[in-house]
Amino acid sequence: MKIKKYENKHHNRVIISVLVFTFVIYNYFVYSSGTETLAPKLSIEAIDGQVLWQENNCWTCHQLYGLGGYLGPDLTNITSNPQKGENYIKGFINSGVKSMPKYNFTDEEKNQIIAFLRAVDQTGYFPNYKANLQPNGWVEIDYKSTDSTAQQPNK
Repeated sequence: MKIKKYENKHHNRVIISVLVFTFVIYNYFVYSSGTETLAPKLSIEAIDGQVLWQENNCWTCHQLYGLGGYLGPDLTNITSNPQKGENYIKGFINSGVKSMPKYNFTDEEKNQIIAFLRAVDQTGYFPNYKANLQPNGWVEIDYKSTDSTAQQPNK
């Protein structure tokens, strides 16, 4: 009986070793897929705008790419919206609109927030109907084209 007990322990160790090895290999391929090059490069002004965005808890009410609060509108593509744009943003930041509080940002701070929103806008559309879910869990998105004839997805 002792021999069978020893063989079962050995068998269990082999199975656990194979599972751990498979887990390590799987994680290597998932986390070394080269997705770190997809992150947009932000200017210093846009980074300062992102800091202002975070310090003033804009996430609480507004969304970027559908993530954030639901009290205010999604601001992913507000800078390229022909009915809104940068002057609209400057106007509602300092005057407050409906439930949005009134802020007293300087012109430089407003320009920094706009630079941040412009950088967000340049990375893609929301909602992005051309997003492609990969088997490894990453989402491949359709970046905005610099070509002026590029057509936006239906909104």
